[in-house]
Amino acid sequence: MKTLVTLIGLVLILEGLPYVASPEAMQRWLKQLTEMSPDSLRSTGLLAMAIGFLLCYIGQRSGLLG
Repeated sequence: MKTLVTLIGLVLILEGLPYVASPEAMQRWLKQLTEMSPDSLRSTGLLAMAIGFLLCYIGQRSGLLG
């Protein structure tokens, strides 16, 4: 449970960084997001999930990361 809470905290930190570093650019980017088609958003989300899953798999199953 401790690892899960830590992981959620790290995700929130990483998600918040762009808003702190460059709020104007994030506003422009979010406007572009609202103009994208649902299919494009779905494909992008699926790709991000697949990459995340692959990174988790590599981190857990290989000896590359310690």
